[in-house]
Amino acid sequence: MIQESTVEPELAFTGRNETFMKTCVYPGSFDPVTNGHMDIIKRSAKMFDKVIVAVVKNYSKKPLFSFSERMELIQKSVKDIPNVEVESFEGLLMDYVHKKNAQVIVKGLRAISDFEYEFQMALMNRKLDPNVETIFLMTNHKYSFLSSSMVKEVASLGGCISGLVPDCIIRDIYRKLKQKD
Repeated sequence: MIQESTVEPELAFTGRNETFMKTCVYPGSFDPVTNGHMDIIKRSAKMFDKVIVAVVKNYSKKPLFSFSERMELIQKSVKDIPNVEVESFEGLLMDYVHKKNAQVIVKGLRAISDFEYEFQMALMNRKLDPNVETIFLMTNHKYSFLSSSMVKEVASLGGCISGLVPDCIIRDIYRKLKQKD
């Protein structure tokens, strides 16, 4: 005979007699945000009370869009998702996670090729703070081939990027590429 629990689900999860807001950080360069990123953002928004999309300044990459432009594109794309915030940060991800009182880092995976690098990063983050979890979400199979680099290349060659990025930012991408030339 299975006995039903008398503890409410959220209290069973936290082990406390209080509600506990779960916050996650989804970091990335998002240059530009793609529908693959949006898939991860939307699914995270269903799992967490608050999702912080954290645009990182990555010195090893040469972004097409500035920090503020990338944030603006994401904000346009998530405007209808009330529990998603867009911010930027520099430095160690774990320092940012602590500053935001987040408990979880969300990372999107497209293919097995992403896993090795992301796994190494997750282990390093666990060493820095074993109390912060990293979860991996596989993107929808429709976007498993998709990357920001690919979007920029297709758009720069005059190809159609409809269905690859949120419709609300397509013009912004083409405009930026035109300015670059």
